[in-house]
Amino acid sequence: QLESTWPLGRQCSFVYKLLHSSDCTRLQYFFPFLGQVMLEKVLGITTQTSSGLACDPNTGQIGKRKLSLSFRKTLSALSFSPDGKFIVTGENGHRPAVRVWDVEEKMQVSELHGHKHGVACVAFSPNMKYIVSVGYQHDMIVNVWDWKKDTLVASNKVSCKVIAISFSEDSYFVTVGHRHVKFWFLDASREVKVNLSRTVPLVGRSGLLGELHNNIFCGVACGQGKLLGNTFCVSYSGLLCQFNEKRMLEKWIDLKVSLANCICVSEEFIFCGCANGTVRIFHSHNMHYLTDLPKPHYLGIDVAKELEPRYKVLI
Repeated sequence: QLESTWPLGRQCSFVYKLLHSSDCTRLQYFFPFLGQVMLEKVLGITTQTSSGLACDPNTGQIGKRKLSLSFRKTLSALSFSPDGKFIVTGENGHRPAVRVWDVEEKMQVSELHGHKHGVACVAFSPNMKYIVSVGYQHDMIVNVWDWKKDTLVASNKVSCKVIAISFSEDSYFVTVGHRHVKFWFLDASREVKVNLSRTVPLVGRSGLLGELHNNIFCGVACGQGKLLGNTFCVSYSGLLCQFNEKRMLEKWIDLKVSLANCICVSEEFIFCGCANGTVRIFHSHNMHYLTDLPKPHYLGIDVAKELEPRYKVLI
């Protein structure tokens, strides 16, 4: 490590001139690491422009299709409809909109305004009649929309930062986030509705977290088939949790990873996306560990061309 006795202003001037010099030899002398920095690992992909990516839940297709957007705000959330025919998006910035797009026609079919700063999560209901949008922490609001009529059906405040949302086939949805697991009931909200022209309070009940109340939950998925009524969550700390029909934390297991990110549930299996490209699979009925999915090849590697070993193996 080199220490300089030059004044700070002179050091900054010297570095500026050095970086703008065309003398590569001089640069290599003072900064020998230049030209040796290589990309080691891609930790993930994020979007900071008006673009996004999602998978069609029916076909599993991930494709690129351009839409002509009439706005310039950053997309912050995106989700497919259950039939794969529509996409709902949320935005960042002042007076963000929740927009619904027709996939085949490549056009906007609905525009909904009800948030102030940004939209963190969006999701279609299983019957596609409603859309739920959750605002940023500063908005502190959860909205339920009848998107075909462009009307706000129900709404309520949420005090925590929400990260993920999942709809159940049994007319409720679950939001998770910072020390937050909450169940919201659409049927109960409709029962207290007196005037059909007004927005009613959305009925919600917090999950009973027990000793895990200090965790940050980053993924949620509602059970299917025989497990209808159960809810599965993962936390950033690497815990897989199961809530029963009474919103109680029934069981939880340690994924034995440094970080968990997301979860997907079918009638038979639970898939947990974790750090370093790890995807762990569990049986959904008893949460017993099954296996890990094989990791994909590194970026830029064409397996078909790598027919010969690069290195000789000594036996």
